[in-house]
Amino acid sequence: MIFGYARVSTAGQQLYLQTDALQAYGCAEIAQEKVSSVKERPALQHLLTRLRAGDTLVVWKLDRLGRSLKDLVTLVTGLQERGVQFISLQDHLDTTTAQGRLLFNLFASLAEFERDLIRERTKAGLTAARARGRQGGRPKGLSKEALSKAQAARTLYLQQDKTVAEIGQLLGVGRATIYRYLLLLDVPTGSSARPHQGVTLPAADEREQ
Repeated sequence: MIFGYARVSTAGQQLYLQTDALQAYGCAEIAQEKVSSVKERPALQHLLTRLRAGDTLVVWKLDRLGRSLKDLVTLVTGLQERGVQFISLQDHLDTTTAQGRLLFNLFASLAEFERDLIRERTKAGLTAARARGRQGGRPKGLSKEALSKAQAARTLYLQQDKTVAEIGQLLGVGRATIYRYLLLLDVPTGSSARPHQGVTLPAADEREQ
């Protein structure tokens, strides 16, 4: 059976473009979702529980299924392990064909390459911090809660699938605070070639965020 999945990120957006294309392809059922968070997708989660070996999941475009290459590879790999095929119409990705499987394997290799880069950058940042005499621990002036947000900011920033502004919105702080967190944790940014000495810490109210 062929299932379709359509998603928009805000309630004001319409699904017609996606659902029309999915119906034209021959989807017997289409799960529709209007959510702002990629992590909370109840319609998709329900659809995944219904898929069986021999079924096919079709989307209009890859970014409708997820925003990071890592998440897409994980999801599609899980489908393949269950015997479920995957098709992205606009990206011409079809795992029912040899060419489509080759393209997906390329995506998987790129995702692994991305993970290796993140590990290397993290290792390089820690090495640079030790070279300047910092051995880790909580940066001076940060509360435990602020440190937790700083560490989350570092993780999200290194994943490279969100802007600094988006990270700030997720953590409830401003862009300037995110950059301060990154500097304090020795994460290289476009403006972090200089040492972090003299960096102004977040204001008192932000330290507790």
